[in-house]
Parts: sequence; structure tokens; C-alpha cells
Amino acid sequence: MNIMAAALVALSGLPFVLTMAAEVDLTEAKALFFDRKYQESRAKWAEIAALKGSSSEAATYWVARCSESLGESERAFREYGAFLDLPPTDARLAEEAEISRIGLATKLTRSGKTGFLNAVLRSLGDDRPSVRYFGALQVGSLPNLAEAGKATRVLREIVTTSKDADIVERAKLQLLRLEPKSLRDAPSPREARPTPTPSRASKSSSPDREPQGPARLLRIRITKGGKQTVAVTVPFSLAEFVFGSLPEATKRGLELKGYDADGFWKRLRALNIREIVSIVGEDGETIEIWVE
Repeated sequence: MNIMAAALVALSGLPFVLTMAAEVDLTEAKALFFDRKYQESRAKWAEIAALKGSSSEAATYWVARCSESLGESERAFREYGAFLDLPPTDARLAEEAEISRIGLATKLTRSGKTGFLNAVLRSLGDDRPSVRYFGALQVGSLPNLAEAGKATRVLREIVTTSKDADIVERAKLQLLRLEPKSLRDAPSPREARPTPTPSRASKSSSPDREPQGPARLLRIRITKGGKQTVAVTVPFSLAEFVFGSLPEATKRGLELKGYDADGFWKRLRALNIREIVSIVGEDGETIEIWVE
């Protein structure tokens, strides 16, 4: 075989060799990431992205993912933006990148870097429900109520349209924080209950007798030195949801202070309407809890 023929044979196998090399690089980059060697993984993904081959789009995403895992929030925010500017052909990766970017922008906003707020607020108008809903939950969690209040429209949308029970409950809790007046002005179950006619009323009924039945509202009042410092009213079902979501460490902390966390909640569930539980602290602070 002459030199020219040998060269042609060698070149004919080059695409296969390059493909195999690319597959090896992808496998190595993924292995490094899942081994939590994010610096090395990012460098490997950056090499793959620079080749501008079929895997460069996904590699650009993974570069940002590595930066996020390293806690480099601003860098990851920019890198996710670079990926979204391609624009990506993979709709799933694009959605994940957008959600990650919103989460990073929220984190940076909370740390005092207000220049990232617009990226969070823009998500409220996104056409994709998953992105829009995630953005609303992030905006609604912001400490500044004026900013958080911009999420109420989408939070209401979540409550009325989402089939994800967990997301719906989270949206409800944020609406309670953002629109407490809507609960405060709502009639109590006692006011809403129709008055029985004399012919159907029980002989033991009297105008002063408290109505019986399942509790619908949980009311909490905290006073100190004779002055009310906190007054909260929430639907009982949501209060139960919040209590059930308490971390075990928090429940153990309550027990160390002398409160049986699970037993306390069971007691609240068994309360007759308007029966009051009072807890007096060592500093004179009094907590009163009752149901209606």
C-alpha cells in the first residue's frame, strides 16, 4: 500500500475516532459532576462546549449547573443566561435553566443585590406555567411586601388551576401573608351558619350556647404587659398543613422547652369551639389559641 492509500484509509476512520473521543469526554464530565468534583467537571464541560459539536448546547447548560453547585451564584446566573441566549433547542433544558436562573436571582435579591430583581419579576409573565408558578412562589417569598405583592395574581391562578396539591398549599400560605385582610374581614363560621327554626331547634339549645362541630378557623393572640402584640387568623386546614411541615428538629426543640409537639396539635384538633388554650411564658408573654 503506497503512502497516499494509507493516508486515505486513516482519514476514513477519523470521524469515528472523534465521535468516540467525544463520548469519552461526555462520560468523564458527567462522572465528575456526580462525584461532586464540580471544578473539574466544569472545566471538562467547557472544553466540550468550545468544540461547537452536537453536545455543545447541553455542555453550556452543564457549565452553569457546575457553577451553581459550587455556590458561585452570580457566575451561574450569567452562564444560564448565555445558555438561554443560544437559544437552546432542548425545551426541557431551557425550562430547567430558566427555573434555576429565577432561583439564583431570588437568592441574590434576598442578599441585597437588587439588580437581579427584574429577572425574578419577569418570570410572572412567562408563557410556561411551570416557570410562571415557580416565579410567583419566589416573588411571593420576598421580604419586601410591596415586591412580593406583585405575585398575587399568579398565586391566585395557582390556587384555582394547579393540580399539584403541594404547590397549591404553598400558594395559599403566601396569599395569607400577602392578603391578611381577606381573612380578617371574612365572616366567622358562627356568623355564616343559619339560625335554626324553633320547630327544629334542640330543647337544650339556647342563645348563649356555643355551636358545636368541626373547627374552621384557628385564632392566635399574643399579649404582653396587657398589650396585644400579635393577632393571627388562619383556616384550620392550612394551620394543620404548616404544623405537619415542621422539621423534626423544630419539633424536638419544642419538646425540649416542655411542649409535646404532636400531643399539642391533637389537643387543638379536639377543642370545642371557643375553648381557649393559654400558654404563659416566663417573661409574662401570654399566648391564647382557640378555634371557630
